[in-house]
Amino acid sequence: MEMEATGKSRGEWIFHDEFDRTVSYLSDHAKILGFNPFCYKVERVDLENVFKWHFRVTDPQNNPFDVIFYVKQFDEILVELPPDLQCDNPDELSDEMIKAYTVGKKICWRHHPLMNPVDDPKNYLFEGKAFAEMYVHPVMTGKTRVHFDLKINVKFVLYPAFRIIPEQIIRAMTNAGMSIIMQTATNKMFQGISKDFGFTEHA
Repeated sequence: MEMEATGKSRGEWIFHDEFDRTVSYLSDHAKILGFNPFCYKVERVDLENVFKWHFRVTDPQNNPFDVIFYVKQFDEILVELPPDLQCDNPDELSDEMIKAYTVGKKICWRHHPLMNPVDDPKNYLFEGKAFAEMYVHPVMTGKTRVHFDLKINVKFVLYPAFRIIPEQIIRAMTNAGMSIIMQTATNKMFQGISKDFGFTEHA
């Protein structure tokens, strides 16, 4: 029996470093995922800004459980105009105006669908879908606020022993367990990142 699980994690941190360096660091996709304890490998593929994540965990029967994600990264500049400036079309903003009124940046990860299927349940290989947003804002000189929000969807094969449990209950249990694991991994990831910044604290 195949089932889809959804896990979520989030957090907010204050980085004791300048906005530009923080954005540049967090935009390095492979570097920051290297601090995730379940991330086995991250590599670029032959598509613009698309990465392949290879995550590996161990299932209850001690079998390697591999999940492959294809994720596209893109950034958005966050601009906040004063009330006396009206602009209905963002493309009309000059570079000077964007620089003057930039209040932050959003780094986005989105699932990138492929034509060929990834799933190979017999070999414990499954495709996951990742969606995340990092909002990065300068808060004062030498400090930057980062808000991270991640959602993961994974399809997997349910063990026969669990099939006697009603699907609604096992789905709720699986989602809750997956979110706990993801939150722990997210916290460890940002703890690892903080070592390159000297000091980072929860907001």
